[in-house]
This record gives sequence, structure tokens and C-alpha cells, in this order.
Amino acid sequence: MADDAILFDVTDGLARITLNRPARLNAVDPEAIGLWQSIAHEISRRDDIGAVLFDAEGRAFCAGGDVVAMSELAAASSDAGAVITGLADRIHDGHRMLRESAKPIVAAVQGPVAGGGLGFMLVADLVVASEQASFASRYADVALTPDCGVSTLLPEAIGTRRALELTLTSRRLTAAEALDWGLVTEVVPPEEVAGRARAIAQSWLDGATGAFGQAKRLVRSGLERPFQDALDDEARTIGAAFATPDAQAAVAAFARR
Repeated sequence: MADDAILFDVTDGLARITLNRPARLNAVDPEAIGLWQSIAHEISRRDDIGAVLFDAEGRAFCAGGDVVAMSELAAASSDAGAVITGLADRIHDGHRMLRESAKPIVAAVQGPVAGGGLGFMLVADLVVASEQASFASRYADVALTPDCGVSTLLPEAIGTRRALELTLTSRRLTAAEALDWGLVTEVVPPEEVAGRARAIAQSWLDGATGAFGQAKRLVRSGLERPFQDALDDEARTIGAAFATPDAQAAVAAFARR
């Protein structure tokens, strides 16, 4: 529904996830967390989804967790730590489902990203950022530690030293710096962000969709398992891909050239 904390729809194979709390800079509250988890599971299990476009309403992409909402919820409990841990676990479950799925994801980042918002953004496989976007940790500002996968996804994207700098200082990256660091894939003028991200998603749908999805899965999962397991998976997957009609036609065309 239009007033949900996260919007979700599927059209012609393209799933679109939209963070929809612009008044709170799209910081996630318990409602958004529940939706994130359920949407991630739905995307993972649906065979009619070939690609995912991830964007946000308003001037910011995501400010991480809604600290006000979290503190109010924790205050009503006798074990505040357990409440926050439970919410983090639900976010992380959604992240894991999307990361492990064979559905490539492109994020359209139109504005600032902070705290756990970095983790949400980095679940995407490609990130198109506006020239007006900025990126910061801000965890120390509220005496908290990284969540939303930031402690894993951030160093994976930009390296340990730079991840530590971003996490342990008040450093704020411009879009150009984020591109230089490898935090985002490309930077475009603000008016081109939505169109460019959608064009990438459409290219996945117009091409060998299954192969794109499996390539994403292989690369993502290869980071987290023994090398031989990754090699064995690659061998099985390319064998299956080679047997598909799309691959047979493409290989034959290539051979003729």
C-alpha cells in the first residue's frame, strides 16, 4: 500500500523495492524491518522475478535504523538489548536472503546514506549514485556499533582500512569519493539516477536473465566458502547454463562469427 514503510511490486519480471519513510530519511522502524524480511523471502522464492530495482522516496536513500523508534520500543521492554538484537536479526535475515538469491539487484541512490543504510545499500550488486549523494557511518555519534551487515559488507566493498576509517571517524564521503573508493558502481547527475538504474535492471531482463542471476550468486557465495566448493559450484552451474536454449543459440552465433 502507498503508506507502507516499504513499497513492493513486480512488473514483467522486475521487482521494485522502495523505502518509503521520507520524513524520517527512510530510517527503518519495526514495521519497515518486518516488511524488509518478508519481501526478501518473497523475492528469493518467486520464479517470475528476474531482477530487482532498489530505491527510496524523498531526499535521502537511508539513514539506517530509526533510533527514536528503537529507543521507544526498547524502553517498553525489560530487556532492551534483546529487543534490539531481535530486530537486527530480522534485518540480517532479509539481507542474507537477497544476497544469496540468484536475482541481481541494482540500487538507485538519490541522496545521503548513513549508518545501517550503508548495509542496506550494499546488499545491492550494483549501485548507481547521484552526484548529490553522500555516505557516512555515524555510529559513534550514538555510541553504537555497526549493524545491518555493515561490518561485513563495507570492508568487502572498500577494504578493511577504509572501512575502519569510515566507521571509526566522522568521515563523510562525497559521491565522487565513494566512486573512487569502490563504494558505488557509478555516479550520474541527479535527474539520471532513476533512469540509469532501471536501464541496468532492464538489461538483465532483456538478456540471459538466468545466467546473470547465477553469475551474481556464484560471485557472492564464493566470498564465503572454501575455494574448492566455489570451483565445484562453478563447474555445475556453467554446465547447466550451457545446456539452455539461450546459451546454445548464443554460442552458435559466436562460433559462426
